Amino acid sequence: MELYSIESGHGKRRLKYLHFLPRTRGVGMGLRFYITKRILYAFILLFFIIALNFIIFRLMPGDPIAMLLNPFEKTSIEDKIRQEEELKKQWGLNEPLHVQFAMYVRNLFTWNFGKSIVSRKPVSQEMLYKIPYTLTLLGTTTILAVIIGVLWGAYTAQKRGSLFDSFSVTSSLVFYSLPVFWLGLVFILIFFVNLGWLPHAHAFPTEWALGWPQPYKMTSSVSGGTLNILVSLNPGEILEFIGGYVSHAFLPILTLTIFQYGGFLLLTRAVMMETLTEDYVITARAKGLEERTVLFKHALKNASLPLITSAAISFGFILSGAIITETVFTWPGLGGWIWDAINLRNYTVLMAIFYVIAICVIVANLMADLLYGIIDPRIKYG
Repeated sequence: MELYSIESGHGKRRLKYLHFLPRTRGVGMGLRFYITKRILYAFILLFFIIALNFIIFRLMPGDPIAMLLNPFEKTSIEDKIRQEEELKKQWGLNEPLHVQFAMYVRNLFTWNFGKSIVSRKPVSQEMLYKIPYTLTLLGTTTILAVIIGVLWGAYTAQKRGSLFDSFSVTSSLVFYSLPVFWLGLVFILIFFVNLGWLPHAHAFPTEWALGWPQPYKMTSSVSGGTLNILVSLNPGEILEFIGGYVSHAFLPILTLTIFQYGGFLLLTRAVMMETLTEDYVITARAKGLEERTVLFKHALKNASLPLITSAAISFGFILSGAIITETVFTWPGLGGWIWDAINLRNYTVLMAIFYVIAICVIVANLMADLLYGIIDPRIKYG
């Protein structure tokens, strides 16, 4: 806000008016400068992560070239040396270190991750197949955990000291402390072994390998120089298609949601306990506002900055997968892929997935920084 003095004369009288004008231009410039600065910092951080990623995999024990050679093949030492040289040339490992780093940075920025050492298929192709499964599993569970944890935590803070508060805190601590693989096995025992309601493994029915459901049929015809495309839906096939995926995803989503919601509940309860004692909350109640309005519009909004940070970190690590849960339920996501790559020293896969995870974390933190100013106007951009 700036103070302006405007004088106007009427004969011998001079009247002075004071106007408070908002500095809209300064705020806009500050916001643009802040966004530009944060994006620049993000690129610098990404470059350092790429360099660190390159150094880590160069210092890791084990030689992936040795795994590509057949240890049981009866060949001479000269032939083995020749095979090693050919493999190093094929993977670019015979170049100087600085040349390898330059090629590595160029390939990452052009989204060229090379081929998997194990399957010899393009890493980007395998990643694109597995990303939807991980986004479905981790994205759904993270959203549910945040919503359930924040809402439940807010009501828990409102009823602090009551039996509901004690039950909520105890149950969240218990579920948050249980091993996630044990929790998944318990659900398999209940819903698959004993009740037989839900499948225990895979992302879709195994019989689909013989023929997938066809939710729609597309036919085309040409008449009079016009291309006609007719799409017909099959309701029965649509329900079978959706039901197959939902039934297989239910148990892993239930496992991860119950495991994750406790952290958000405890964090929400802690920040709300401090906010509910502030003067503006007491004033809002004294005005006769509804308790729900006071709880969510006044208290939760002002206590949401730590929650935004925690949620941003959770969403940033979505593509890291859930290694243990995906292994228990044989889920074809990125978590199991990372686990297999670690065991088989599939360094091209690991370097690619670590790079993608780093990008997601940086973007999530950037979005969190921007949300801070939207939620809390006291934060200044500059």
